Amino acid sequence: MNFINQFLTIAKPYSQALLALAKAHSETLRAFVVRHPQHVTAVLAAVLLGGGGGAFAVANLGPDASNLPVRTLVETLETPKLEQQVASLEQKTLKLYRNDITRGSDTAESLLRRLGLVDSAAAAYIRQNPEVRQALLNRSGRNVSVEANEQQQLLTLTTRWLKSDSDSQFQRLVITRNDNNKFSVRTDTAPLTASVRMAGGTVASSLYAASDEARLPDTVTRQLADVFSGQIDFHRALRKGAVFSVVYETLEAEGEPLRTGRLLSAEITNDKKTYDAVWFQEPGQKGAYYTMKGDSLRRAFLASPVPYSRRTSGFGMRQHPILHTQRAHTGVDYAAPTGTPVMSVADGVVVESSYQGAYGNMVVVQHNGQQATVYAHLSRMQVKRGQSIKQGDVIGAVGTTGLSTGPHLHFEFRVNGRHVDPLTLAQQGSAEPISSALRTQFNQRAQVARSQLMAAAQMRQGNVQ
Repeated sequence: MNFINQFLTIAKPYSQALLALAKAHSETLRAFVVRHPQHVTAVLAAVLLGGGGGAFAVANLGPDASNLPVRTLVETLETPKLEQQVASLEQKTLKLYRNDITRGSDTAESLLRRLGLVDSAAAAYIRQNPEVRQALLNRSGRNVSVEANEQQQLLTLTTRWLKSDSDSQFQRLVITRNDNNKFSVRTDTAPLTASVRMAGGTVASSLYAASDEARLPDTVTRQLADVFSGQIDFHRALRKGAVFSVVYETLEAEGEPLRTGRLLSAEITNDKKTYDAVWFQEPGQKGAYYTMKGDSLRRAFLASPVPYSRRTSGFGMRQHPILHTQRAHTGVDYAAPTGTPVMSVADGVVVESSYQGAYGNMVVVQHNGQQATVYAHLSRMQVKRGQSIKQGDVIGAVGTTGLSTGPHLHFEFRVNGRHVDPLTLAQQGSAEPISSALRTQFNQRAQVARSQLMAAAQMRQGNVQ
């Protein structure tokens, strides 16, 4: 009997069918357990599997489902009052939002039409209000956002632009329509916020084309070329396959980019050599670009007044393209589209800004008592005689005025009135490296710059793949 109790304990988790089987064959099982106790569990599992069909057969012996009692439940449901819901929806106002960019040829009607609005009252208000008319009409490039109702009528219009006398603030004009169908306008001033952006590209033909492909703003491209002008000749030494990564700031007004800020850091790999730069500003001092090791990149003169143009004629004797005679070419010519910005290569004072015969529109900048630079054939001049300017300031735009065969800049470098090859400008001295007192602060800034440039490089590689 002890054996049966032992077996029942082992077999308890299994079906009652196994219990009956155990009682019928108790002696056989006793001998098996004594000789092979370790196999008891395996035998039980096999018996259970083998008896599965029997268990299924027993289950099939249950009552027929068709003979079971059937019970019907009925529950009344309230249908929603659709009329009230429709009435409630009709009371809600649907608002539509759109935005577009102003054009110089815009009228009040054409601007509103592009924004999807049909609103004669709003058009009349824009025409008649001097503050609104000045902000929206005869302007190009301003982003305009509107809020409209279901009848395509103006509810709110907002536009933003840079404040003319500030680099850190923007102005915002807002037109609103009240419940009495009357319009009002307000203009206020708010601070710009700076955000960091990253980009990168690979040179296939020129730095300008690669930057355009990477959707890099022209102002950032110019800064990039300026920073490395003392190390890379972008006209002759830039190789196909060169790669660059940049980190720059964008100044935004409530999330809308209004202006591109400063180039914060950059890296260029050209001809298997890597160059890097980071912006750093000492307290109370003018900021400058340095290598990641702390060496200054600021040169006395920029290498070129039009950084990413094509040099078409060098300094020295040549056959004049119009006069067809051999004569000295006193400067360097840079071919570029009409309107391309021309920058002063160094700090100085404008001593000439006028039309000068064969030179066309010409600007002369005196940099010190001995050195001066000349910019000729300009399509326009943006500085006046006696004006002080800084290195990199735009003094005019490329053109083809005077004796010229096509759009280009004629650039000269004069020392005590004598013409010198302008290509020697890039070798004119550099500033001091980071001081030891600021080394720790600079190293922290450089470490952040390295991390950002690494992220920009990964973005560039991802775009290629």
